[in-house]
Amino acid sequence: MSHHHLDARRLFCPMPVIRAQDAIKNLKPGDTLEVVSTDHGALNDVPAWCRINGHRVVEQRDEGDEVVIIIEVGSE
Repeated sequence: MSHHHLDARRLFCPMPVIRAQDAIKNLKPGDTLEVVSTDHGALNDVPAWCRINGHRVVEQRDEGDEVVIIIEVGSE
């Protein structure tokens, strides 16, 4: 398992989800992807996308100007 980082700052809906989707295509089940976004809508959009696509949100937090969402890649 490995940990990856995605900088989705200054991107607006739906781009944080699309960038996460693109990044996860290159990862293996069990890997984690940390998504950092300035779009607070990502706190709802990314977990919804994860549920639909079989991934798991390990952690999500609001850090003021940014949100951080850690995704564990599922087996699709």
